[in-house]
Amino acid sequence: MQEITEISVIFDKLKADLEKSVGYLKTEFAVIRAGRANPHILDKVIVNYYGAPTPLNQMANISVADAMMLQVMLYDISQLHPVRKALSDANLGVNISDDGKVIRLVFPALTEERRKEIAKSLKTILENSKVAMRNGRRDAIDDLRQLEKDNIISEDETKYQEKEVQKMLDEYIDKLDVLYAAKEKEIMEV
Repeated sequence: MQEITEISVIFDKLKADLEKSVGYLKTEFAVIRAGRANPHILDKVIVNYYGAPTPLNQMANISVADAMMLQVMLYDISQLHPVRKALSDANLGVNISDDGKVIRLVFPALTEERRKEIAKSLKTILENSKVAMRNGRRDAIDDLRQLEKDNIISEDETKYQEKEVQKMLDEYIDKLDVLYAAKEKEIMEV
């Protein structure tokens, strides 16, 4: 009975690690600009708000004005200049303008060269996620081998469970590949 509990703990930890990698990839892909206005591109913009680092999305209403423009309406209009500075420092590749009340972010059309650069950066993020997943697999297999060494499970059971770990990893890597293919298609669309 103990072996079943020990094995399920290992698989639960592995699944949590794999889910975390998928979540990381989704989050990173959400902030990558695909040529259309996407409010998530501002998720990582931090503004110095009265001395405290504050995410922009907590200081303003961010809306999509049209396919190529975001509007940022600040709750505290006195923060217009610090927000503009934070947006400039974030190096988002957008044109920033304001009328004293509303900040507009205009997304220029992506060139073919820029699309290829973005696709390359997507590949890097994908590989980082896969490496994290493989590290999770390695840890799970090490834990299984430790159970075998402690005589909690047999050598045959270890081999079987290692194959199950690999199956689970393959399923999650397939999920990553699907997310990557969809984002790459979105980026390369003209």
